[in-house]
Amino acid sequence: MLSHLRGTFCVLSAGVQRAWSSSSCLFMDPSSPGLVLQSQSTDVFQNLALEDWIDAHVDLQQRSILLLWRNRPAVVIGRHQNPWAECSLPAMRSAQVPVARRRSGGGTVYHDLGNLNLTFFASKKAYDRRRNLKVVTDALRRVRPQLDVQATDRLDILLNGQYKISGTASRLSRKSSYHHCTLLHSADRSAIATLLRPSCPGIRSNATPSVPSPVANLTDHAPSLQWEELLEAVVQQYSSEFGLTSASRCVDPADEVLFPGIGSMEAELCSWEWTFGKTPKFRVETQLELRDEQPVARCSAELQLEVKNGLVETCRVEVPAAWLPERLSASLAQALLGERFCPHRAAAALSTLLRCESGPLHGRLRNLCDVLVAAMG
Repeated sequence: MLSHLRGTFCVLSAGVQRAWSSSSCLFMDPSSPGLVLQSQSTDVFQNLALEDWIDAHVDLQQRSILLLWRNRPAVVIGRHQNPWAECSLPAMRSAQVPVARRRSGGGTVYHDLGNLNLTFFASKKAYDRRRNLKVVTDALRRVRPQLDVQATDRLDILLNGQYKISGTASRLSRKSSYHHCTLLHSADRSAIATLLRPSCPGIRSNATPSVPSPVANLTDHAPSLQWEELLEAVVQQYSSEFGLTSASRCVDPADEVLFPGIGSMEAELCSWEWTFGKTPKFRVETQLELRDEQPVARCSAELQLEVKNGLVETCRVEVPAAWLPERLSASLAQALLGERFCPHRAAAALSTLLRCESGPLHGRLRNLCDVLVAAMG
């Protein structure tokens, strides 16, 4: 049995297995009370789309499903979070790490190939997050009995009572549910520290904030724990808990034959309108430090913005009149109205204003524009 399971780990381990050819064959087998799927993709948007597709199209009243997946480096925010407040967008652009908004609530997490994601699908009636986490903790105790792992009241999993190795989020629909969690095997903790910090100062928002916690990898405390060993233990424990007898199946979330319409679901998750436009309304109140080199001079400006649906709804820039005439600061604020709260779009909008001002104040106006754009992350 172990060797048979080991051969099904596709991109999550070394083996490769062909995806089933039709969704009816995959999801309508009456002989099995459940199913374990492993994604062949390491693309965050494809895997989030696969979650959405299963939730929308599979009848979960008579069966449960466990989906195992991992991603290339990415930051994933909760449905009701603010990306500018949760992650360093400049650092992510520099490292070419995407940000994705999932449909479940909860906080922001960093994903890479050392982080295992588990999604437990069930009917709404069978929704039981503690049972799901017990699968994870029992699997860990099976492979490394010396590990002290416990689920908390917040439905995280702690190692040695202090280090978070797993976080939880969930989504409930009218009849179905899914609960997903992370499991840190060997993730890049330096990237977590670098990327999970605010992009913009002075954000005021009712968006769901993340709760920072000290984290650890399983390999920090069990260096010999191999990725395939961890996967095998999770699959075995889930199968034991839910009465499954069949092996796990590898699926390709880009397969439109197996998952009709999944491409459009992925496209929505990739869109700016979903990732940033779904951010709850927020304000930015911050101070901008200005500088003029000829002659050397400094001053401060006050920036006040309101952003709704990711677009600048109101903007006010207060600059001392001795530094810059009010007509120019007012024109700058007006140029941003209706634009995306985004450094690239803001820079494009302000470029016209800069071209129109060619006199001695051009340098100061440019400095104000540059500092304001930088404040947008």
